[in-house]
Amino acid sequence: MANENSTDLVFAPLGGVGEIGMNFALYGYGPPDDREWLVVDVGVTFPDAAHPGVDLILPDTRFIEERLDRLRGIVITHAHEDHYGALHEIWPRLKAPVWMSPFSAGMLEAKRQGEQGAPKIPVTVFRAGEKFTVGPFEIEPIPVSHSIPEPFSLAITTPAGTVVHTGDWKIDLAPAIGPKTDEARFRAYGDKGVLALVCDSTNALREGQSPTEQAVGASLKEIISRADGRVAVTTFSSNVGRIRSIAEAARDAGRQCLLLGRSLKRVVDVAGELGYMDGLPEFISEEDYGFIPRENLVIICTGSQGEPLAALAKLSRDEMKAVALTAGDTVIFSSRTIPGNEKAILEIKNRLIDLGMKIIEDGDALVHVSGHPRRSELRQMYEWVRPKIGVPVHGEAAHLVAQGSLMATSGIGQVAQVRDGDMLRLWPGAATIIDRIPFGRVYKDGKLVGTDEAMGIRDRRKLSYAGHVAVNVVLDERYELAGDPDLVSIGVAGVDARGEDMEELMLDAAIGAVDSIPRQRRKDLDLVQESVRRAVRAAANEAWGKKPLVTVFVTR
Repeated sequence: MANENSTDLVFAPLGGVGEIGMNFALYGYGPPDDREWLVVDVGVTFPDAAHPGVDLILPDTRFIEERLDRLRGIVITHAHEDHYGALHEIWPRLKAPVWMSPFSAGMLEAKRQGEQGAPKIPVTVFRAGEKFTVGPFEIEPIPVSHSIPEPFSLAITTPAGTVVHTGDWKIDLAPAIGPKTDEARFRAYGDKGVLALVCDSTNALREGQSPTEQAVGASLKEIISRADGRVAVTTFSSNVGRIRSIAEAARDAGRQCLLLGRSLKRVVDVAGELGYMDGLPEFISEEDYGFIPRENLVIICTGSQGEPLAALAKLSRDEMKAVALTAGDTVIFSSRTIPGNEKAILEIKNRLIDLGMKIIEDGDALVHVSGHPRRSELRQMYEWVRPKIGVPVHGEAAHLVAQGSLMATSGIGQVAQVRDGDMLRLWPGAATIIDRIPFGRVYKDGKLVGTDEAMGIRDRRKLSYAGHVAVNVVLDERYELAGDPDLVSIGVAGVDARGEDMEELMLDAAIGAVDSIPRQRRKDLDLVQESVRRAVRAAANEAWGKKPLVTVFVTR
């Protein structure tokens, strides 16, 4: 066993392991009481119905905030929200140097300009093959294929050995833009010896190899060329390769192209500045829409995940001023459904169908391919890198276990199953979980960031289920009720099953609660407050079967 004061190399995820999204990884090198730290990715995840009103969910970074003097830097693998989207909220608490690619840096700046009060983050730009040093970590970004420009795996080298942190990747032999996954560099590191492979698990349950982006582009071209009327295509805003494929398909079919959606336009602006849109005709403006014959138009729009304020949702509700779809038009969902968004997407599809649209999605034709590796691609990566240790990340439990089994059966000697908050020692000795560190979630809620308790999210969730009752009790100088209490309810049923007014029932319960307390004990206003609160909740529960939140004010 290694001496507790000796130097070690550890990996500790604070997000993205045991879940998809909110990626935040820590690497530490040095003695346990004096490690130097590297952060890889600072991502967000998105709220669902269990987080009413919340804007974004961020990783809890208090562990590294308590070690800022040992934090050497932050490296971003690519500009997807689940890998870089929390930088504006978290960087002011870390204030460490940041490294990212030109496209990621451009996206960060464009995002800053669209967010009031967002900080200006100093960024060092790296490019493929340019090694740089962050404290004791020498880092080489290795180009990979994914569904966004300039994604990188990281070869992180210390005196303990090299860790290959894949980020998001796949093997695409014919990508729409950008280089292919750099097999030669991965093999070169494998030949030198790789200590650990920390690897994307998103598609570890899927056999085979992903189709290429060029194949998706060819399929879209065929669909668009055969379509009657307008064609609207919704996809992820960040998928520049897909956007380019759609625009090329429109051009080749003799159609003009319109962009709808702020995030889509922002991405295309950044991509255009870096040359990723070269050779394409100019996109038309919304003002030109009415002058283009239906059969000569393709619309690329936001809203593939059912977002209610995105362009596709507005089109389905006929809420856009200058743009509309009509019966006979075709809508293509060139995307996958993120779990949790099924209902919202289905509602949009049903509205479009009611308007007479033809819907085409992934099950109908090759209109989408994932940006993550299937099992055959994972096996190829293992063969290239040949690590001593395999660490599945970026996935829920089923994905992590599936990749762990695949690693073990593919000849990787040690497979370490970790989850958020585990500290895994990679060196020296066998890969071992040596500690549990603080982790969790914090919430961006309007202009504030804090825990669920600090932001009132737990109570907000209760309010969404059972409403709220406010009661004002006034006692006179003899501690008798100075008139009936005032009671106001919000989100509470109006009458019970017998037609009795619910507010009257709760008011009677409040009066009864005060009357039941001996007058001398009413001097304890906290006692009166709690008695009324319990009585009102009990009355609501008896009549309605639900217990609303109850706030009681007692004054004398």
